[in-house]
Amino acid sequence: MVSNEERLRETLAMIAKMANDVAGSDDHPNGNYDNGQALTGICTPKVLPARLLVKAAQTATRINPVNAPFLGPVASLAGDFRIAEPQHIAVLTSKYWGATPRQLTVSFMDNPPADLRARIISHMNAWTRTGCISFVQTNGVGQVRIARSADGYWSYLGTDILHIPKSRQTMNLQGFTMNTPESEYHRVIRHETGHTLGFPHEHMRRALVARIDPDKAYEYFLRTQGWDKQTVDEQVLTPLDERSLMSTPADQTSIMCYQLPGSITRDGQPIVGGLDIDQTDYAFAGRIYPKAGETPADRMTGELEDQWDESEDVEVGV
Repeated sequence: MVSNEERLRETLAMIAKMANDVAGSDDHPNGNYDNGQALTGICTPKVLPARLLVKAAQTATRINPVNAPFLGPVASLAGDFRIAEPQHIAVLTSKYWGATPRQLTVSFMDNPPADLRARIISHMNAWTRTGCISFVQTNGVGQVRIARSADGYWSYLGTDILHIPKSRQTMNLQGFTMNTPESEYHRVIRHETGHTLGFPHEHMRRALVARIDPDKAYEYFLRTQGWDKQTVDEQVLTPLDERSLMSTPADQTSIMCYQLPGSITRDGQPIVGGLDIDQTDYAFAGRIYPKAGETPADRMTGELEDQWDESEDVEVGV
């Protein structure tokens, strides 16, 4: 028997899902997957200190009211389900910038050469193919602040960057130079920019986490990344709360998805991961960040709507 809480969770997930029709085909495995081995230099995204979670959620909601979790009338469906504490609500608040076109300013903290700065920003702006959020370099202190320190690849999530002290980077691209392969610009910079746009890790969707064998994952990430059990839990094995997502079905070829080898999955098949923005990524970005003159509804017209002749319309009596 389905409990009230389970019904509520299912209802909230259905409400949050904006683009469940844009998932790509499952029959296009990534030809660049390296014999079942995950690529090195994977992203470890940063999160705000716990003391700022509520403030960051308030900021995200002011910037884009759709970020607020939908808990009002639906909560009455389950009398025993409560999310009263602000910290709990903060966890369910997404970080998207909203449908109004905007430019986010970008500055570089270690003064790299002009050609490198331009190359990085051009890859950040790959998302503008379908989305309305663009990135522009500033000589001052940017909203997005990039460093190349020996701290790996990471970015804060979406509107959270506004809460980072101006003396600190919001994105790190360890060791990137003009000699870095073009494939890494596609794989890393576009991925980290996705985080800046508010997109979480796709491999942490519940459907993909369910495929991973925890014991094998602990051994693999300790051996390849030096991660302890807690880090693996945080970065790989704890599924995102679907109530906090405006999303497509889980997409294992998304640029936001880790490449995970078959040696750690229950079925022995790899989670192929993404090496570049795929069509599902582009479609979703276009839906939540529509271009000027479009709305999310414009992009969904004819795709989500079921059509029939007007003569078949049903008149509902009260």
